[in-house]
Amino acid sequence: MVKSKFAISIHILSLLSLSESEWLSSDIIAGSLNTNPALVRKELAALKEADLVEGKEGKNGGSRLTKPANNIYLSDVFQIVKENHIFGFSPNLPNPACPVGREINGALESLFDTIDQAVYEKLKHTTLAEFSAQFVT
Repeated sequence: MVKSKFAISIHILSLLSLSESEWLSSDIIAGSLNTNPALVRKELAALKEADLVEGKEGKNGGSRLTKPANNIYLSDVFQIVKENHIFGFSPNLPNPACPVGREINGALESLFDTIDQAVYEKLKHTTLAEFSAQFVT
């Protein structure tokens, strides 16, 4: 499930997009998120692995985008953070003797695929630059 990873990643990327010429430290980013820098570093690692963010160590180090924000789509971020489906299955295994229990997970799998694709289709029309523009004062 996507849970809060999408929101955290979009927050981080929005900050970076508005500071394209600067290296932002995990402390600065954490301050905006009102969280600890360790969580930020974990999410930055995933964004680095996806080649959306680069990092520089040291006193003047930090993170920045690897490409212009108008070349990053929200759907790119969705694909990075999406582990399974947006919605999750019941933690209990359904009863295979029940006509619903026997078929429910297959039916839900199909429904969840459709929902995930609809979300992706919606997000692929918005760039990070377009999304981040609402934060410019």
